[in-house]
Amino acid sequence: MEAPALHRRGNGSMSSIRSGGLGELFTPRSIAVVGASNRPGTVGMSLFRNILQAGFRGVVYPVNPSSSSVSGVHCYPDVGHLPEAPDLGIVIVPARVVSDVVRQLGRAGTRGVIVISSGFREVGGDGVALEEELVRVAQQYRMALVGPNCFGLLNTDPAVSLNATFSESLPPRGNIAFVSQSGALCAGILQYGIAERIGFSQFVSVGNRAGVDENDLLRSLGRDPATRVILLYVESLANGRKFLEAAREVTEVKPVLVIKSGRTPAGERAARSHTGSLAQSGRDQLFDALFEQSGVQRVDSIGELFRTAKVFAAGLHLDGPRLAILTNSGGPGIVAADAAVRHGLELPMPTESQRAKLARILSPSAALANPLDMTADAKPAQISTALRILLDAPGTDGVLAIATPTGTLTGEAVARAILEAHARSPKAVAACLFGLTDLADAVGQLESGGVPSFTFPEEAIQGLGSLARYRSWLNRPRTEVRKFPVDLRAARSVIARAHRAGATVLPEYAARELLEAFGIRFAASRRARNATEAVAAAEEVGYPVVLKVTSPDISHKTEVGGVVLHLEDADAVRGAVRTMTETVHSRAPKARLEGFEVEAEIRGGKEVLIGLQRDPGFGPVVVFGLGGIYVEVLRDVTFRLAPVRPLSARHMIESVKAFPLLQGVRGEPPSDLDALAEAIERVSQLAVTLPEVAELDLNPLIVRGVGAGVVAVDARVVLAPLSRPAPSASAARSGTAPPRTPARGGRTPPRR
Repeated sequence: MEAPALHRRGNGSMSSIRSGGLGELFTPRSIAVVGASNRPGTVGMSLFRNILQAGFRGVVYPVNPSSSSVSGVHCYPDVGHLPEAPDLGIVIVPARVVSDVVRQLGRAGTRGVIVISSGFREVGGDGVALEEELVRVAQQYRMALVGPNCFGLLNTDPAVSLNATFSESLPPRGNIAFVSQSGALCAGILQYGIAERIGFSQFVSVGNRAGVDENDLLRSLGRDPATRVILLYVESLANGRKFLEAAREVTEVKPVLVIKSGRTPAGERAARSHTGSLAQSGRDQLFDALFEQSGVQRVDSIGELFRTAKVFAAGLHLDGPRLAILTNSGGPGIVAADAAVRHGLELPMPTESQRAKLARILSPSAALANPLDMTADAKPAQISTALRILLDAPGTDGVLAIATPTGTLTGEAVARAILEAHARSPKAVAACLFGLTDLADAVGQLESGGVPSFTFPEEAIQGLGSLARYRSWLNRPRTEVRKFPVDLRAARSVIARAHRAGATVLPEYAARELLEAFGIRFAASRRARNATEAVAAAEEVGYPVVLKVTSPDISHKTEVGGVVLHLEDADAVRGAVRTMTETVHSRAPKARLEGFEVEAEIRGGKEVLIGLQRDPGFGPVVVFGLGGIYVEVLRDVTFRLAPVRPLSARHMIESVKAFPLLQGVRGEPPSDLDALAEAIERVSQLAVTLPEVAELDLNPLIVRGVGAGVVAVDARVVLAPLSRPAPSASAARSGTAPPRTPARGGRTPPRR
């Protein structure tokens, strides 16, 4: 029998909830805990007591038909007997009855629900159906849903004081927000935060992400005035494109740090192009590039995540990469200097004027360099004065102060000296204190005064390097997506012909026609049916030429002898046609030979690859890297989400290891980087304009000298089958498993 409906508050649309109407989750006035319990060791007991002990400012109702009271609070048998419709429902009941409870809350008018219960998609089988039903109920009543299979959430705002988790430890109030897909990780994170004096503004476990996911929370936390930095632990992204759109918006106002697990791919999809193979096997590299594209900073460990967050949370201003290191011990200074180089920071040497000032106040044995080693006999006043001199220098953006308390130099004295200098300058100051004694009080003084303190110098450098990169992101020049004039009618005609023929892999001549419609220049070529026509074609395009077999059944031309280079005259062409025909018939007897491509041979220049892959989570992804037949061995590639702006195209070129070759080395002329960047943008425009193109390779694309442009000499285009649209940028909202793309048959074709 269903519970009677309570008075229902007005329900907004799901879109309004998604766009930031998460108030019922973070700032509820009333909460119903369905499954609250007095039984020791249960989640229902721990979570309900945590809400009470945290001092929740609203009203909390326990709901359990087996108890008259829970923790001394009057208990209700079901939702229908509550005296009011709660803003937030927290559900801790067996998975099989969760949907019924959520339905009761929805009918009552509850707008937000957190499902702690497990036993859904994460266990497979019937759990998948249970989660799908839960989602349908939440959507029916337009409820913001967190979970299921989650740890809960907390909000340390004194006006709310909500600890709706089953962790007994409540971290201090702070300005760091943390969002995690792993519930098991959350308890440990809270303990770590308490031990390291890290305060949180909000803390959310999204579990299976059946409803609210990291994209919703990013935008919500981006608008939260109490949050200065957002931390994410993700195993996958519910919707990669929406995440990057949200992140690009949020990182304009506050930093976003992410730890993305699963750096090693379990395997790679069998793709029909180099680009497809690279995008799958290098999926972690794809995440790196796309995080960079949106301003998100990725870290490798939980410790790094929070050490970096500590620097951002302190509100330090580091307007550039120039760092001074001040130390009273040489070893830690050297360690810090090495770390600074690894993290992209610069170590400017003191000017003559600075050296003169420092020499007047420091020991004659001090090393007046960067690091500035004051030696072990430095006094607090010397530390403070030296730090002020470094901070006053126009060529310094920030200072790392490293000190080992010795003798009369106590940790508290060092802290006071650092804080005295820091108070006189707006520039960033971080600290690292070494000592055999307990330095907790000194560290507490520093951090209370806005100077983040670290155990080891490389930890501080890591955070400062991240801060400098974020400042560079904020100050980057902005460019808009360029749209080039293209022959869209010709391009669509190529696709239509392929569809009529039932083909998904375009012949090379058709791929060339498609790309030429988007302004990609190709080497001159002609088609030929026999040796006579091949010679005539060679005369027309000009020697030397390349001969290629044309067959709808051959993807790997070089493996069957289907490519011959360096043909200098008519006799060479005739001989190549004869030999190629015999070899191809021998190695691929069932292949249908349509004829040959005779192509002008491009000599000189550098071989690169530009490609397109439609990722099921991110949508169209543009790939750039070193080209040729060894591209999948060397894997010198980078990725960007389309559309690609001009600045991003240049960054793609500059980020590969082969970039110095394109700049020109050992007397070689520099390559035409402007033309190369434009080619990347044109492929990006094709990716956005023609969703029918599933995969694309321009490999190799020859980059010639400055002013000579780029020339494509081989192309491969794979269309999405008519029966299946090209992969979209969306993935299921439920579950934490990464999206999978159906495998396509065939091997990756080598290039000549």
